[in-house]
Amino acid sequence: MDKLIDKLVDTRWFMKIVALILALFLFDSVYDADKELKDINVPGQQDSGIVENVPVKSYYDTENLVVTGIPETVDLNIEGPKSHLEQAKKLQNFEVYVDLTNAEIGSQRVEIKIRDISDKLDVTINPQYADVTVHEKVTQEFKVDAEFNNGLLGEGYSADAASAEPKTVKITGAKEVIERISFVKATLDVKGPITETITDEATVRVLDREMNKLDVIVEPQVIQVTVPVKQLSKTVPVTIVRKGDPQDGVTINSIELDVNEASITGREEILNETESVRVEVDVSKIEKDTVLTLPVIIPDGISAVDPKTVKASIDVSTEENAENADREEESTEEPAEETQAQEQEETKTFSSLPINLAGLAEEYEAVLKNPASGRTSITVTGKSSTVQDLKAEDFNLYLSLADLGEGDHEVPINVDGPSGVDIKTASGKATITITRKEEA
Repeated sequence: MDKLIDKLVDTRWFMKIVALILALFLFDSVYDADKELKDINVPGQQDSGIVENVPVKSYYDTENLVVTGIPETVDLNIEGPKSHLEQAKKLQNFEVYVDLTNAEIGSQRVEIKIRDISDKLDVTINPQYADVTVHEKVTQEFKVDAEFNNGLLGEGYSADAASAEPKTVKITGAKEVIERISFVKATLDVKGPITETITDEATVRVLDREMNKLDVIVEPQVIQVTVPVKQLSKTVPVTIVRKGDPQDGVTINSIELDVNEASITGREEILNETESVRVEVDVSKIEKDTVLTLPVIIPDGISAVDPKTVKASIDVSTEENAENADREEESTEEPAEETQAQEQEETKTFSSLPINLAGLAEEYEAVLKNPASGRTSITVTGKSSTVQDLKAEDFNLYLSLADLGEGDHEVPINVDGPSGVDIKTASGKATITITRKEEA
């Protein structure tokens, strides 16, 4: 047997097989050693990094409580194997949170924690703790004050009070914060100039007494705001201004306009100062009876006038006409002393007289829509001696509202005044809205 083994060892194939077996053992040994080295965190494979603005979740009874003081985000300082670190920074599939499920109402310090991150990473949270306050949750309904910047209105326009839709909103927050609410506003943010009624969206703002914004939940957060815009106008008399002197032998007996009033628009302060507009008649160019179309002249600051032009009828007498009249008078058989000269008529305008309401049933109330000012003008024509002594107090303008019910009505404007004169109103009728009074 020994001889057989010696003979086998001496062969070339035996030695090759033994060498191959040894080589395989050596390779397996080296491979296992390398694998063990990879599982060891050697200093060269460690790394660190910062993940900023990581959102913080909070867990508490959201139906009955409100928590303040929890930071919206935190920063994480992470250390550990580079491969784990890079994966955590890239995926951010971890959660930073505050657990307040068992918290009681009041102030307390809580720890900010992290979970679902590799246990091979060392994490430092900044800040690590938060001072929070747990409040009782309250929901109340508040009226919204709609606002609008009147400086955006076009010249000659005004705006009525802005209105909100819906008129109220529900506000939810901590009881202490709800008690601090002083203003709930919705301001319309649009570009000017505004020349018509506008409706647009506005965000509701909740403010305290010092106009600081409060941290609350508003439902709805965005509402509709409407601003009624109208053109400022006023009715004033048209006055006649004579320019120049009549030619020799020409006498201007009268100048009458086809329209005695005009509607003007402009800024409110200018309207308040304006009592009339004028028509200028150059009498130096008048030679005979004529009708002229003349522009209505308005003061500075008035943006528009209606009508823009009026017709002026000019009655003229000349020396030639007077001589002809004398001849006709001499040819008559009636004595001159029996001819009574007729007294010249005169026209006078009284502006901005109040329109009174008469006969309205007690259960109703009425608002004048046109003229909106509740005033109008009258033109009085009669003998000069009578007209010159008249005053505005001599006339009573009124609407007879007896037997009228709810709704819009067009009613004649009645005038009580002295006898012997002809009275005409600038507005023959007025538009009025009648509504039933609200019960107290």
